[in-house]
Amino acid sequence: MGLRVIVRGSEHTERPHLVVSNHISYFDIVTLGSLIAGDFVAKADIAKWPIFGVMAKAGRSVFIDRKRSATSNARDQIQERLDDGDTLIMFPESTSGDGNRMKPFKSALFTVAERHVTDQHGRTHGIAVQPVSIAYTRLNGLPIGVGWRPYVAWYGDMEMLPHLWQVWKLGILTVEVTFHAPVRLADFPNRKALAAHCDQVVRAGLAGLLAGRVAA
Repeated sequence: MGLRVIVRGSEHTERPHLVVSNHISYFDIVTLGSLIAGDFVAKADIAKWPIFGVMAKAGRSVFIDRKRSATSNARDQIQERLDDGDTLIMFPESTSGDGNRMKPFKSALFTVAERHVTDQHGRTHGIAVQPVSIAYTRLNGLPIGVGWRPYVAWYGDMEMLPHLWQVWKLGILTVEVTFHAPVRLADFPNRKALAAHCDQVVRAGLAGLLAGRVAA
């Protein structure tokens, strides 16, 4: 898809674990899906998207329906994936942004981190949560400024296919991904504190990538 991916840090090796990332575009799904052998936790309407909906289904995404009647089914799917040792990938902003700033992480989505799994030694513990920052930093090798980032991002009421065609015409996009240190719910007083920590880490990582304040 014309993406040049630069990776810093490394994915947590423990299986299963939860990856939480900021969200800018459908390109995030392609990028993270190419780096992480995991299943996305996504809103149910994504299943209806052209191209990416098919990809999401093929990638065994867990689709979350906001209807109360569907909540238990989503919980069962998530627990089943964790029991199978699958890594889950989630965007806790619950929507995409303009590429310049993040929206707050929603702590309710971190209920996944409350799940427990049994390892190969028969020990039960909470799953590790790994924050990840993603940013689109260059176009055809040149830095993307504040004014150009919203052209790359997909948010608001943009139509997907026209946007995809527009971005393809622009040229080669460089996307940078930083894997941060994993944590667990047990390291924090509660789920909200865990969400706040991950928000802070990912937000700082995004700012660093956009400003070029990272090691070569």
